[in-house]
Amino acid sequence: MHEEDLSIIKALVPMAWADGVYADREREMVEALLDAYNASDDDKEAVRAYAAEKKSIDDIALQDLSTDDRRVVLQHAVLLSYVDGTQADEEAAFLIELAKRLKIADAEAKTIVDAGAERAKRFLNLL
Repeated sequence: MHEEDLSIIKALVPMAWADGVYADREREMVEALLDAYNASDDDKEAVRAYAAEKKSIDDIALQDLSTDDRRVVLQHAVLLSYVDGTQADEEAAFLIELAKRLKIADAEAKTIVDAGAERAKRFLNLL
């Protein structure tokens, strides 16, 4: 697994914890992303260990994320916020703060979040 991909997945862990619970559905999505990015067993264990304790937005290693990676993180985070069927208020607020933290301009962030939310709602049965 490329370091960049590992950084993307680790940046999603705080989103999974945004409502205070790293729920089974969120854990399953992180596992699916690990598989999609062809993570090694060692990488999977590292992410599992990292995610075992609550993470906050301050734990995101911005220096490890390129400009493009930051947009991927925001897109994945929107889907992750809907993985349990609804987006909690804490998760919606987290997305706004995440976009700011990732240094994505407000207009672009709104476009990414709105498109991701529409996609997530349309495919809730697959999440």
